[in-house]
Amino acid sequence: MKILILGAGKMGSFFTDLLSFDHEVAVLESDPKRMRFIYNALRLQKPEEIADFAPELVINCVTLNHTIDAFRAVLPYLQPYCIIADIASVKTHLKEFYETCGFPYVSTHPMFGPTFANLGNLAKENTIIITEGDHLGRIFFKDLYASLHLNICEYTFEEHDRVVAYSLGIPFASTIVFAATMKHQDAPGTTFKRHMKIARGLFSEDDYLLTEILFNPRTPNQISRIQEELSVLQDIIQKKDSEGMKEYLKRIRKNID
Repeated sequence: MKILILGAGKMGSFFTDLLSFDHEVAVLESDPKRMRFIYNALRLQKPEEIADFAPELVINCVTLNHTIDAFRAVLPYLQPYCIIADIASVKTHLKEFYETCGFPYVSTHPMFGPTFANLGNLAKENTIIITEGDHLGRIFFKDLYASLHLNICEYTFEEHDRVVAYSLGIPFASTIVFAATMKHQDAPGTTFKRHMKIARGLFSEDDYLLTEILFNPRTPNQISRIQEELSVLQDIIQKKDSEGMKEYLKRIRKNID
């Protein structure tokens, strides 16, 4: 299959490496420095060059705030049969875009960002495939993700947004609060250092991504849950309620068993 990758960042390079030995792959990237380590793939710098390559699948790996703009830039140079695909962690406006773009599409969300995941061993990681869209496109990504031994979940766009609000909204908000209360520690403990590693990784992400995750309409409900639990914990601590703390910890442990 002839596959075009949009963007040569971490995920664009990952998909290029993954696909280029079994497929004919081209990468579209305007910054030549980002393609220094791209090999076994055709390098493109302008959308007009796409027409001659004539891809059958386009995988959009640009940063979240440019996803739809990147699609719009290349659509005029694609054949009508070309499947367009995104791997965005936030699907806001994508469903509406796909329904009006006139091209078959598939949408997935690899739940393994390059910040924390070991891209060489993804056996314990998860990925989401949106059930709406082109059947053949979904089969392609199912086979691809299965070859990486990923756990594959299938959700609608609506279900995906609910999952992201929970699985990303809660840890993102909790980590931001941790960082907001941070003071320098000369002798940090192991738990503290692990939290710091997570915080540094989170804040290395694009600001737009963090904002969109937290602006998910379902995220405020998850933050309210955090606030409620903090109030319960604060009340137990202030009262020095040993029995209450014991019962609280017992209940919480059940959540992570």
